[in-house]
Amino acid sequence: MSNCYCGNAALFQDCCEPFIKGVTNAPTAEKLMRSRYSAFATGDADYLVNTTHISKRRYHNKKDILAWSQANKWLKLEVLASTKTTVTFKAYFLDENLKAQVHYEHSTFKFENDKWFYVDGEY
Repeated sequence: MSNCYCGNAALFQDCCEPFIKGVTNAPTAEKLMRSRYSAFATGDADYLVNTTHISKRRYHNKKDILAWSQANKWLKLEVLASTKTTVTFKAYFLDENLKAQVHYEHSTFKFENDKWFYVDGEY
């Protein structure tokens, strides 16, 4: 057993998995963002689509999300800053050619109907 994909010291089953499996909802924007990173690492495209705000879902294709998440080897998540509704982070991964990549994003989240949703991000 190892630490959660999101970088927390807790085990995946005790950290992000309950959010991804729908056992409970992420209580903060940062925890939602961390669980979305873990969903990329585990190839859970359903969770990624379901946690995207309804106003933005038409821009996100489940098949493409799954392909992209599985084509990469997810290495590390670094949260740089977090407020109630935003998270700035770097996601480190190896692309399909095993070339090291860093995805930098300042993400915006919205709390609606007792759940947090990803709205968009600036790269």
